[in-house]
Amino acid sequence: MESTFPTADQLAAALRAGEVTSAELTDEAISRIERDDEAINAICVPDFDRARAAARGADEARARGEDRPLLGIPVTVKESYDIAGLPTTWGMPPHRNFVPAEDAVQVSRLKAAGAVVLGKTNVPVGLQDIQSFNGIYGTTNNPWDHRRTSGGSSGGSAAALASGFGALSIGSDLAGSLRTPAHFCGVHAHKPTLGLAASRGMVPPPGPALPVEHDLAVVGPMARSARDLTLLLDVMAGPDPLTHGVAYQLTLPPARHERLRDFRVLVLDEHPIIPTGSAVRAGVGRVADALVDGGARVERDSSLLPDLTEAAMLYRQLLFSGSVARFPVEAYEQLQTRAARLSADDQSLDAAMLRGMALSHRDWIEANGRRELHRHGWRQLFAEYDAVVCPITPTPAFPHDHHPDPRERRIDIDGVGYPYFDQLVWAGLATLPGLPATAVPAGWSPEGLPVGVQLIGPMFEDRTPLRLAELLEQEMGGFQAPT
Repeated sequence: MESTFPTADQLAAALRAGEVTSAELTDEAISRIERDDEAINAICVPDFDRARAAARGADEARARGEDRPLLGIPVTVKESYDIAGLPTTWGMPPHRNFVPAEDAVQVSRLKAAGAVVLGKTNVPVGLQDIQSFNGIYGTTNNPWDHRRTSGGSSGGSAAALASGFGALSIGSDLAGSLRTPAHFCGVHAHKPTLGLAASRGMVPPPGPALPVEHDLAVVGPMARSARDLTLLLDVMAGPDPLTHGVAYQLTLPPARHERLRDFRVLVLDEHPIIPTGSAVRAGVGRVADALVDGGARVERDSSLLPDLTEAAMLYRQLLFSGSVARFPVEAYEQLQTRAARLSADDQSLDAAMLRGMALSHRDWIEANGRRELHRHGWRQLFAEYDAVVCPITPTPAFPHDHHPDPRERRIDIDGVGYPYFDQLVWAGLATLPGLPATAVPAGWSPEGLPVGVQLIGPMFEDRTPLRLAELLEQEMGGFQAPT
């Protein structure tokens, strides 16, 4: 595996200088996909004919003097986004033949910025797994070890980037679905502030594609460098033109600091609910060392940090309350019956999940009120710190595990098994309050697997963790495969 594919920023510079054409870049990307993707299975819906036509159009536009942010850059798109003329299935076999008539708003923004869409990337069924496999398109493998997962639900996009199949991709994140695949595959991703980027057209088939504000879930960029994340976020960010965009325009504040030595950072590597594996702790430690070497103020504990156990429980409830919203009435009533049997003393994550599935609207409003208290706690914390560095999951990429009942799966942390979905607690730390979080590579495990960490920033100050990510990339010397 290579780890030195050019970034979108580098490709854009080469295109502007006339050193290469979009047609050449697109043909090169398609050739690489045709050569290498049989083993990876990242690109589940290729769109090569239209990509080549778009590349020719980009070259013609540049010859006319046009210069848009992504003009001529080959990219991929997560399968869950609508693209006119291509199937949108979310990995669900009953919808294998659903073909939307119009592009998702983010696909439209990519094309308006001049991007060349190579095709769609693989996902888990309903986007509801930490792996990417389904009965329509099969399993996406980790490019660094085909026996392991690329992550989910944006696992196809992360694997595509790591394999050189396009310079950028767009994904989504509800339970770490941008950050976890980036961590597993050694690429970058950014979970934007909740509501920052419009998501119309990123909807389970058969739709309709309405401008709905989703709870917890966001859409966001994936790339091979921190600078590229900012480039793509600037294309994606902004309200839906059908709703808030009628009245509002987006102006993100600049990053709080431009130099590493000016940042105040809280570093965490332990969670009260689940251990952090040694490989991930070492990755967090490498980032902490780079921060110290760069002159940043680094602390390991703060009384301002919202309670991690309560946050995990509350996140679990809100996450799974949404997952059952479309269940049949009979199934929902069975969940309510099971939840009523729980002991009041049972404060496990599994109990929180079941209670979440059975939440009434009254209960949801109460839980949402507690979430607002957590949000306020984060505001107070970010008055003293600029970012929080912490794990994304407790381990690097784990071996494929397709047991049909996820409750029977286990995640191995340094030789000890833990419930599969307990690994979501770190992802939920930023998702619960709707904070921006940037996933960055942080080195390698002893087994040669990528390890990433997340940089959590203040709400709507997305440029702060993105800038910190860029500075860390410079301080740590980039992401190079081990020799």
